[in-house]
Amino acid sequence: MANHSQFGFQDASSPIMEELVEFHDHALMVALAICSLVLYLLALMLMEKLSSNTVDAQEIELVWTILPAIVLVMLALPSLQILYMMDEIDEPDLTLKAIGHQWYWTYEYTDFKDLSFDSYMIPTSDLPLGNFRLLEVDHRIVIPMESPIRVIVTADDVLHSWAVPSLGVKTDAIPGRLNQTSFITTRPGIFYGQCSEICGANHSFMPIVVESAPLNYFENWSSLLSS
Repeated sequence: MANHSQFGFQDASSPIMEELVEFHDHALMVALAICSLVLYLLALMLMEKLSSNTVDAQEIELVWTILPAIVLVMLALPSLQILYMMDEIDEPDLTLKAIGHQWYWTYEYTDFKDLSFDSYMIPTSDLPLGNFRLLEVDHRIVIPMESPIRVIVTADDVLHSWAVPSLGVKTDAIPGRLNQTSFITTRPGIFYGQCSEICGANHSFMPIVVESAPLNYFENWSSLLSS
């Protein structure tokens, strides 16, 4: 999860988030190169005497037309690749349905017969020692590690948004509509998120907690909860 005074992203815990972080670094390097070139040209124009050599120079006009097009292609190609990867859902091992309410989440494991629960934020007065304020819930989502997970997101009342930054997931929950996303966790751990759409007075108090665990732990948890 994020720390105080943190400027970068949270540690990536899914392949999609790793690609997003890599694309972010790539775009920053392109922006740095552009800024460096512009600053160099500005400094050159301020320090050098004015010259009319470039008043009718077709070569430089050709360069400053083609160069921006190349930069746009360098940004567009990896961006489109990641967009298609985020939209690809291929034979998930588990399907989870997330339903947004004011102000809590309901989760249904659709591959199981009777496995659903409501997830409320734990009030500060009831928070166990060592847990995170405004982020911990009474029922966590538990998923098997290194397994493709499909999440179907909808809402019961107003607009919500199901978002977990370290997994690279953010999907709007719209009443009367089913949106879907997918992810794979690459390591065990507990990942925190929040509703990312202003949904009323208690919008800040409907966190999301995803616990990634080995398959045998998930099987024991699911059998215990559904019994």
